[in-house]
Amino acid sequence: APDARLVVEMTTVGIECSMLWREARQANDFARLEPKLTKVFELVKELGAVTGEAMGVNSYDALIDRFEPGMTASRVDTIFAPLRAELPDLIGEVLEKQAAWVPIELPPGPFEPEMQRQIGMSFMKALGFDFEHGRLDTSHHPFCGGVPEDVRITTRYDEKDFTSALMGVLHETGHALYERQLPAEWSALPIGKARGMGIHESQSLFVEMQICRSGAFVDWAAPQLKSHFGGTGPTWDVENLKKVYRQVKRSLIRVDADEVTYPCHVILRFELEQALISGDLRVCDLPGAWNEKMEKLLGVRPDTDTMGCMQDIHWMDGAVGYFPSYTLGALFAAQLFDAAEADIGGLDEKFREGEFAPVVGWLGEKIHSQGSRWGTDDLVERATGAPLSAEPFLDH
Repeated sequence: APDARLVVEMTTVGIECSMLWREARQANDFARLEPKLTKVFELVKELGAVTGEAMGVNSYDALIDRFEPGMTASRVDTIFAPLRAELPDLIGEVLEKQAAWVPIELPPGPFEPEMQRQIGMSFMKALGFDFEHGRLDTSHHPFCGGVPEDVRITTRYDEKDFTSALMGVLHETGHALYERQLPAEWSALPIGKARGMGIHESQSLFVEMQICRSGAFVDWAAPQLKSHFGGTGPTWDVENLKKVYRQVKRSLIRVDADEVTYPCHVILRFELEQALISGDLRVCDLPGAWNEKMEKLLGVRPDTDTMGCMQDIHWMDGAVGYFPSYTLGALFAAQLFDAAEADIGGLDEKFREGEFAPVVGWLGEKIHSQGSRWGTDDLVERATGAPLSAEPFLDH
C-alpha cells in the first residue's frame, strides 16, 4: 500500500539524511547533503498532500498539525506579524542601550561539571522537581524525556561557562514539571497527554525566561552561585550576573540566541519551509535564500552553510512545520505569566525568597492538569482570559 511505502521511505531516508548531515555539517559541504535533503522534502510534500487531503486542509497546514494540532500557516502568519514588524528595530534599540553598559564579563572558570550538576539539581528541587520520579544526566544535547512517573532530563556542560548548562537544566525542568503534573487518572488516554509542542515549549520558556531570567530570580540565585563555586570579585555581583543573563546579540545560531532575537530565527525557518513545500524554493537554492533572509531579519550573514542552513537537524528527518512551535511557546509563556501575576500577585517578591510553589501550582491548575481536554486556543483563553497575542511578549 502506498501509505505503508511512504512511512517506510520517510523513516529510511530521514535516518540516512540525518546521518549524512552530521558529516556534511562538519565539513561545511552542502553539495554533499543536497540530493538526500531534496529527497526528504519530496517525501514530506507527499506526506503533506496525503494527510492534507484526508483532513481537508492544504499540505503545509497538515504538516504543522502534526506538532501544533489545529494550527494553520495563516494563523501563525497573523500571530507573527507584529514580531516581524517590531523586532528588527527593537533589536537595534536594545543593542544601543546595552552598548552603554559596563562591559559584561562572565565569572572566570573552570567550572567542574559535577559542581555544575549539583547546583542545577539544587535549583530543580527549589522549583519543585521530584527526584523520586526523575533524574538529571549528561548528554550531547539538553533534553527532557521519559514518562510522567519517571521524567529524565539531560544537559551538557561547558567548563568555561556555567550559565549555559544551568539555563538548559532550568528550561528542561519546565518541560518536566508539565509532564509530572499531567492528570494521572487520564494517563492511558489521549486526553491525558500534553497539548501540542507550543504549549510544551511554553512551560519550559515560562520557567527559563519568565522566572529564571527575571531580576528577582537572579537576586535569589546569585549569592548561592557565588558561594557554591567559591567565586570572588566583581563578575559575581548580582547586577553583572543579571546582565550576563539578559545580554542580546545578533547571533547566527538559533539554539544560542537570546529571547529578543530568537523569534527572528524561527520566522526565517517558517518562511523558508513554506517556500520549500510550495515549490517556490528549491533545496539547491536554500543556502542563498537562508543567508539573504538572515541578513534582513537579524542583520548578520553566515560565512558558511554550517553556520547557516545546515545548523539544525529538524528538516533532515522531515520535521517540517515544527519550528513555529518554539516561538508560539514564547508567546504563550509571556501571556501566561501576565495572567499568573494578575491572579497570584507579588511574584517578584516570592522569587526573591525562593518561593516558586505558588506559580508552579498555578501552572498545574491552569495548564498541566488539563492535559489535552481543550484545544490550544481554548486552553490559553481559559487560563489567561484572552486569545493568544504577541503583545505580552513584546511588552516583556
